Amino acid sequence: MSDEEVQILNRPQAARTASQQPLPAPATTPQPAWLGPVLLVGIVLAALNLRPAITSLGALFEETREGLGMSGTVAGLITSVPALCFAVFGVTAPRLSRRFGPAAVVCAGMAAVAAGLLIRPFATNAAGFLAASALTLAGIALTNVLLPVIVKRWFPDRVGTMTGLYSMALAAGTSLAAAATVPMTQALGGSWRTGLLVWGFLALAAVLPWLAIGAAARKEKAAASGVPAARPDAGPGVMRSRTAWALACYFGLQATGAYITMGWLPQIFRDAGVSASTAGVLLAVTMVMGVPLAFVIPGLAGRMKNQGPIAVGLGLFGLVGYLGLYFAPAGGAWAWALLLGVSNCAFPLVITMIGLRAKSPAGVVKLSAFAQSTGYLISIPGPLLIGTLYQHTGGWDLPLALMAGLLVPQIALGVLAGRDRTIEDECGMRD
Repeated sequence: MSDEEVQILNRPQAARTASQQPLPAPATTPQPAWLGPVLLVGIVLAALNLRPAITSLGALFEETREGLGMSGTVAGLITSVPALCFAVFGVTAPRLSRRFGPAAVVCAGMAAVAAGLLIRPFATNAAGFLAASALTLAGIALTNVLLPVIVKRWFPDRVGTMTGLYSMALAAGTSLAAAATVPMTQALGGSWRTGLLVWGFLALAAVLPWLAIGAAARKEKAAASGVPAARPDAGPGVMRSRTAWALACYFGLQATGAYITMGWLPQIFRDAGVSASTAGVLLAVTMVMGVPLAFVIPGLAGRMKNQGPIAVGLGLFGLVGYLGLYFAPAGGAWAWALLLGVSNCAFPLVITMIGLRAKSPAGVVKLSAFAQSTGYLISIPGPLLIGTLYQHTGGWDLPLALMAGLLVPQIALGVLAGRDRTIEDECGMRD
């Protein structure tokens, strides 16, 4: 479940069927007075740490590649690892949550993020750097899935407010790391290792509140141990739905564009003559566009029966942005960064469509798991292919043509996924 998906799940859905089991009564154990404020701090700190591992590396990618002797292909593999980890480790989050509790898993996730970020600057080769990055990304994947669960569990009457809060914190962490990494590195002596290491201390700070939250959650779980667990609903067979496949492929292509942007956009600008610090700020501009649009797009899409026109509009913004990078990367750098930032807001659109393409909450969860896990797997080859093309052609003409070309099927899939229909109807399932 993604960061913004809880907004969709919280919307009124079709009535539950008679066959669905009711949720168990919540535990009546009184919560300590300190838990609410500590949860607030913990959620914000966790969200701040969900993207700096990726965008800080993007800002120092050239220095890191040279320092570790990475080829373009290996560098492309590094930019593909986030999608792979999100697909693989995100799937394990529900099972781990059922066994240990969501708070404990988020605590472990933040510890993994901190450990990976503190270890990887000391790597002496690409393999060690990749392993440490994978550890960090595994922790991010678990936290990505479970933060919405935490919000719904402890703030059931303030889901929208809390979701907006941590969504803004996530965007702030993303853009802060992109903009501040290069100047902070220069201020600390100029070593890329120091510039990456700093973000490990922010992640370490996020572990502390979750230790206390996890302890409180264990006590509450022990007090509620006699409450029977709800029987999970299997949900519809989404793999038989053409709309589900359209959503999964659309999710995969938008994720491909997002990770190529985070991993390679600063390098594109730097190769065009833009300074390293300005290239980091340009990436921050692209990322920060998601803050206001993440609130606007879901509301607009929810009022429309067909969301295809929004998918077309976002795709066209991306096409113009890539064409600009092809013809005048430095001259119109700020405009291209803004346009690509708008195009990357296909993420909140696809999350909204997931919520609209199923009739029941159980159907939404089933569809979301399928679309996101399949989509992240689809997105894995993209950054690797871009790195390989960049290495073998020595420039960005062919990679940029490929990026623009991928937007064509993305637009077509968005139109298919945006049609007013549900997976239950397509699969012949009851509501």
